Amino acid sequence: MKTGKVFLVGAGPGDVGLITIKGMEAIKKAEVILYDRLANPKLLEFAACDCELIYCGKLPDRHILRQENINELLVEKALAGKMVVRLKGGDPGVFGRVGEEAAALAHYQIPFEIVPGISSGIAAPLYAGIPVTHREHAESFAVVTAHDKSEDGKPLLNWEGLARGVDTIAFYMGVGNLPFICENLINHGKPASTPVILIQWGTFARQKTLQGTLADITAKVVAARFTNPAIILVGEVISLREKISWFERMPLYGRQILLARTGESVSGMAQHLMDQGADVIEFPKWKKKVLPVDLTKVSDYEKILFTSPECVGEFFTALFEGGIDIRKIRADFFGVSSKSVKALNARGFSAKLAEEMSESGDLLIVGDDSILRKNHDNADLMVTSKKELDRQFLPIFKRMLAEADVNTMVFPSSASVEQFVEALKECGLDAADVLKDLQVVSMGKQTLAAVAAAGLPSHGMPERAMKEALVAYLAGQPVEEV
Repeated sequence: MKTGKVFLVGAGPGDVGLITIKGMEAIKKAEVILYDRLANPKLLEFAACDCELIYCGKLPDRHILRQENINELLVEKALAGKMVVRLKGGDPGVFGRVGEEAAALAHYQIPFEIVPGISSGIAAPLYAGIPVTHREHAESFAVVTAHDKSEDGKPLLNWEGLARGVDTIAFYMGVGNLPFICENLINHGKPASTPVILIQWGTFARQKTLQGTLADITAKVVAARFTNPAIILVGEVISLREKISWFERMPLYGRQILLARTGESVSGMAQHLMDQGADVIEFPKWKKKVLPVDLTKVSDYEKILFTSPECVGEFFTALFEGGIDIRKIRADFFGVSSKSVKALNARGFSAKLAEEMSESGDLLIVGDDSILRKNHDNADLMVTSKKELDRQFLPIFKRMLAEADVNTMVFPSSASVEQFVEALKECGLDAADVLKDLQVVSMGKQTLAAVAAAGLPSHGMPERAMKEALVAYLAGQPVEEV
């Protein structure tokens, strides 16, 4: 059997837009992905639906997989002929143990590539408004591990060199050793008044910062119960933060949004919300199988209702492959959601939302087999694909939900409500419990009614069922700062 290949990929610090193009290409081609806790799980959604996903997460008090087991798995999967991606948070060469993994692969003569990533020690400060170097404030920069393999975990460092010779220091994952760090920097010549900032979950909307000095930051951390994952940044350059902070001023900074999803791909709404500073967890994750369809009567209908953006593409692909000229179709086109309408508009049709559809006229509903003829008993149904819950993502979703502090729920369509509720049951979760403390927003009147009918909490809707209106609506509802 031909040996496979391994890509040791840096996922970047958290914001999915910060992964490299080469890293993303590797994810899309992967047959197996071994991923860490600090690699944003949303990146896994770009993998093929049959890609095997293996969690290698590490916490300070426990390891899901020890490093030796990870090395063995990389070798095993590659020797089985697989294209393997080892997805690591930040840059794999900065405290990412990539050298050990590469050595294990080299021992078995397995081909591999190392794909650099953006390190959190640089990215997290920038998202907090702090460049790690500056001509007037900092001409040198160091990245330092805040714990090592010693018995007590306290790093053995050249403290005098750091204190006297480096302007800006980034300590990785060092909250537990913060008193030790501050004490040694002060004892070796760093002024006690030197600014310090802790940046937790840098580049995420849940990013939090805590600022002080070497003299008082430890007490502040204890009072705030500040924890890892966090970068500890030390240096005078922190003073620039007040002038050039930018990420925390974005309209949806602090919004951690749970978005109900009915389609297979990452939605345009999710991307727009993230572009405005929000974290977005889309759930559930679906996979599909396209089915053959009967097009013999397609030109007889007066109305065609599309249940998802994906089925729009499937419908027109089927027409083309069936040799049917679109000009033979006389029906008006409608979409269940604004996304479906936009997919039709993009093809040159003046489509409308389902709520604007009249009762009269023969109706064809185009969609997947999870959409029934609700409120349209006399309609015909064209099933273009079979949609299934991607169960491999259920434990991934539960970990994302546990680590985030979700404060907002968005239902983009009426169809999304029941599917979301049922998928949560597959995770052993009750929708009412999950949503009880969240601001629940509905896109459109039909969606609002579906949320109410499901017995879920509801807090209104934007003026229009558009992503721009949603951003304006959420920006007008301030999130309580922690």
